[in-house]
Parts: sequence; structure tokens; C-alpha cells
Amino acid sequence: MVAVQTLTARLAAEWLEVLGGFAINQDEDGLPAGTRTLLLIGPAEPGFWLHLTSQPEWDGTPDPVDRWSRRVIGRLACDLGAKALFPFGGPPYHPFYRWALRSVQVWESPVRLLVHARQGLMVSFRGALALKEPVAVPAPASRPCDNCPAPCLTACPVGALSGTGYDLPACHGFLDRPEGKDCMTGGCLVRRACPVSQSYARLPEQSAYHMRRFHK
Repeated sequence: MVAVQTLTARLAAEWLEVLGGFAINQDEDGLPAGTRTLLLIGPAEPGFWLHLTSQPEWDGTPDPVDRWSRRVIGRLACDLGAKALFPFGGPPYHPFYRWALRSVQVWESPVRLLVHARQGLMVSFRGALALKEPVAVPAPASRPCDNCPAPCLTACPVGALSGTGYDLPACHGFLDRPEGKDCMTGGCLVRRACPVSQSYARLPEQSAYHMRRFHK
């Protein structure tokens, strides 16, 4: 039996936390046979980025975040008799977007990006644990967008993110210009406009790293 307190402590030691999860009553395509609980794992701030950048994987070679995630979450899965699943390494890719929506901790925002009850539009997943036994999952939360004026809809200077979808060429084109420096160094203005994101202690350095990876 997986003890929730033990799992929470193991994750906290790596500045990770359960961002959502759901029970599974019967085998489903895309999940290991016998999975009865899926837990979505992501960064816990403040502290995650400083911890991650002090790890052996941060050695100047490619994909340090993914390599660290495989080592840490993979080891935890082995210790728990579970299976580690990751949002990278495809194709094919695991449906983390769909899994997140099932968790009742994450929803589709007005700009179609995922929004988390506590992390807002800064939510990200480093992996998932497919457990072979029922484990308590976070209780359903209230969707933060329901009583929000949706500043995300008007935050992008070129309208690349809107209620109709994502204009990727417009986004990259803006980031190529001097006006895009704020997004490149501090993170996407749309994500930062979310009131919940503003209360989440994600460092600009982390956002800048991911923006560089995105806008190669």
C-alpha cells in the first residue's frame, strides 16, 4: 500500500508535488495494465528551479530537465512498484492534456492553455505515476477562470493566443523582434497575466529557460 504521507515527503525532497490525479476502475488504452490511480507530478515553488539547477544533470549537455525527471520520477516509481510516464520522449506522446482535465484540478483556460487551481497558467508536468492500487487524489477544486475578467485574452501584443486558438507564426515572429525581449526574459505575457499565475512563485529564470527552448 502506498502511503500518501510517504509519497508526499519523497516528492517534497525533490521540490515536486502532486498537481492532480484520478482513479481508474478498469484498464484503459495508453496506461499500463492494472493501473488504478494516475497522479500528475510537477514542480513545487518556491524552490524547484534552484534545486533542479544544482543537480548533476545540469551539466551543459542537452535536455537536463527531462533527464533529471526521468531519473527522479523513474526511481520513485520503481520504489513504489509503479510506472513512470512522461510528457516528452515521443512520438507517440502520452495525453497529459487530457489527463490533466480529468483531474478536476486543471482546466482549459480562455486561451486554451491549461490552467491549474494553484499554479494558474504556469502549470507544467514533469511526469506521472501510474499506480496499481487506489491512492487518495486531490479533492476537486474550483475553476479559477469562472470569476476572472480573463486578462489572458488581451495580454499578447500580437494576439497570438486568443479564444480561437494559437497563432504560432505570429508568436515566433514577435519573439524575433526587440519588442519580444520581455517575453523571452520573463516568460509569456499571457501566462503572466493570469491572476493565479501571479501568486505562484515561479522564477523568471525558469520561464526564460523554457522560452529559449521554445524559440530556437
